[in-house]
Amino acid sequence: MKIKAQNALLNYYPSFFDTKVARTLTKSLLSEVAFSQDTITLYGKQHNVPRLQAWFGSAGYQYSGLLMKPLSWTPSLLAIKEKVEHFSGYQFNSALVNLYRNQHDSVSWHSDDEPELGKHPVIASISLGATRTFKLKHKESKENLTIPLVEGSLLMMEGETQEYWQHAVLKEKKASGPRINITFRQLHK
Repeated sequence: MKIKAQNALLNYYPSFFDTKVARTLTKSLLSEVAFSQDTITLYGKQHNVPRLQAWFGSAGYQYSGLLMKPLSWTPSLLAIKEKVEHFSGYQFNSALVNLYRNQHDSVSWHSDDEPELGKHPVIASISLGATRTFKLKHKESKENLTIPLVEGSLLMMEGETQEYWQHAVLKEKKASGPRINITFRQLHK
């Protein structure tokens, strides 16, 4: 399903994986991935990243002053990557895997616009587990979009999306179970 918005190329596939497959993948990833609680420095003070995460690929990745060292691909992650690549026609050499333990875990407003991702990066985002609200806002017009990322969904962000938009998964008041989000990227080093 194409999502229309200025300066964005967004395609959302809510049933990329059926529920049974999505739940099997979630269990596999929870046992295969060595998630860590990283810290970042904001205004001279150390803070825990409000989620658990792991980085996969051939090179490290840096954002907000945090350097993530790459882990070796797991069998389940490779299987997901291959399906996304076959479906999308894009090749990915890295992935950020986030574990949102409950409704209190989050990621604040940002764009995936680091120089090593290139001018118009393609980000393929897989959601497994609990549904969470994905918010986008245009950097200039302040237009807002809200997408409920359901279990087994794929969201493709392409074109100028990262240049003109920010996105977030904010804390929620309603109780939520665990959610794994995988963002596949092509890192240029």
